[in-house]
Amino acid sequence: MIRRFSSLMALAVALAALPAVAEQAAPASAPAAAPTVAQADAFVAAVEEEFAKLSVDVARISWVNATYITEDTDALAAAAGGRYTERAVQVANEAARYRSLPGLSADTRRKLDLIIGGITLPAPTRPGAAEELSTLFTRMGSSYGKGRGTLNGKPINGSDIEATMGEERDPAKLKEMWVSWHDNVGAPMRADYLAATKLTNEGATGLGFKDAGALWRSGYDMPPDQFAAMTDKLWAEVEPLYKALHTYVRWKLNEKYGDAVQSKTGPIRADLLGNMWGQEWGNIYDVVAPPGTGDLGYDIGDLLKAKQYDPVKMVRTGEGFYSSLGFAPLPETFWTRSQIVKPLDREVICHASAWDVDNVDDLRIKMCTKVNSDDFITIHHELGHNYYQRAYNKQPFLYKNGANDGFHEAIGDFVALSITPDYLVKINLLDPARVPAADKDIGLLLRQAMDKIAFLPFGLLIDKWRWQVFSGEIAPGQLQAGWDKLRLQYQGIVPPVPRDESKFDAGAKYHVAAGVPYTRYFLARILQFQFYEAACKQAGWKGPLHRCSFYGDKQVGSRLDAMMKMGQSKPWPDALQAFTGTREMSGKSMMAYFAPLKKWLDEQNKGKPSGW
Repeated sequence: MIRRFSSLMALAVALAALPAVAEQAAPASAPAAAPTVAQADAFVAAVEEEFAKLSVDVARISWVNATYITEDTDALAAAAGGRYTERAVQVANEAARYRSLPGLSADTRRKLDLIIGGITLPAPTRPGAAEELSTLFTRMGSSYGKGRGTLNGKPINGSDIEATMGEERDPAKLKEMWVSWHDNVGAPMRADYLAATKLTNEGATGLGFKDAGALWRSGYDMPPDQFAAMTDKLWAEVEPLYKALHTYVRWKLNEKYGDAVQSKTGPIRADLLGNMWGQEWGNIYDVVAPPGTGDLGYDIGDLLKAKQYDPVKMVRTGEGFYSSLGFAPLPETFWTRSQIVKPLDREVICHASAWDVDNVDDLRIKMCTKVNSDDFITIHHELGHNYYQRAYNKQPFLYKNGANDGFHEAIGDFVALSITPDYLVKINLLDPARVPAADKDIGLLLRQAMDKIAFLPFGLLIDKWRWQVFSGEIAPGQLQAGWDKLRLQYQGIVPPVPRDESKFDAGAKYHVAAGVPYTRYFLARILQFQFYEAACKQAGWKGPLHRCSFYGDKQVGSRLDAMMKMGQSKPWPDALQAFTGTREMSGKSMMAYFAPLKKWLDEQNKGKPSGW
């Protein structure tokens, strides 16, 4: 599953490249007369100083709210987020006055662009609008965190429903969980989401953007339309692999459930895929595993339990991977301040996230960790954020971020790709005698593809849907229809029951409720394979790419650290080149990784209809 910065971090701190909140005086405004280069330089310096301090308070309030949800912490977070956003918009509008000055240094110009384009949820400048917007997203985020579905008619929380969806095989129970979660969590926030969209669009147009979608697409060192075209190009490169996987999985689901539940043709029923959103399908690997060779010989969750791992030991093991690359251990405060397991005495947001509260070394993760394979992988992923955050902590405040948001997601993802049998043996989790033989490679690749490839269209469509909502292409009265249309177009899946405009299934996904952009996760899926292939080459790996582990290779760690230390100080192609040697994102590394699987899938799918 994909998880990242928390909702209020997204609202405030995950603006991480941007000024923010407070009831302090603004940096001195430029005079009405034509501004000067010196004034622009002074303005940027003042902004960085102000917001480096203010972001810490907002982060602390956000942390308390996410780990202790009450009406009081909701109110505190909403107020702080509102002040932060209001101040950020004020500063962005002032930055626009300097942006076109001739003679600006490259550094000042870049920082002005980050100030203007880095706001995820801009509020209008009129009084009260920022707090209203913050209140809406705080309420939606908290509603999500407290959300419940049902199983056998009894309430079940979000964390447990995710785990159960991956284990249950009774289609009636799967349907109950899917429908109850989407009805109970998504539908009630529809009105709030529409109100928040209207405010966000108003704020974005006030900053000079066509709409909030154009604002979101502007943060990638290229024009918004060019960025959208790049995502379409990347999708075109990998779509054939997804369609082959979809065809194979649909056929196997039909074999298991029969025509009455899953047809041999057309789309796949969303609740049968082992995940609440149909975004990753690895939990149903047992349903689709190749006969005879599909048994990998081990399950990471079973290995963890056999070795008596608890959640803290799982995190310690993840830290050990990064230590093996030469990175310093996590600070002691990480262990005393993180939420590693779900508290029993209060409501929290379980969605996994990584935090840098003080922009220096107060690193934390927030998880409701269970001893299973998914969370073991997620830990390696989330720690990637923390090590990235620490790597760039010497950069100026506005550069304390990933080269782009996809980079921030891809670091932990490509490290998690190295959770191979070779790695599991080295950490004494897997007996060498149980390492799968070469004839298990298709099974290994299929298991990976069920998560990595299955996710791709989902990672793309969430923001495509929001871009269309922001632009008006999807009208306020067509939110559900627009969502269902894109889910069918890109994923080839449909809900288990008909949906109408009283529903709001998009809101049953955390990132929509929290206002967190999602294209970063699509980019991360592409980038992680570029990073992984580069790391394996640096490590001198000679075997099949999917079996490579660079665990313990300090040369890889050194080059990775050099890229991460750049933060957002340079355009992302510079950072990509520093580690991989190329300046272009490409799906070719992913396709190379899965090439043996694609060949096998094509053989399995002969004579079967493709597409939906």
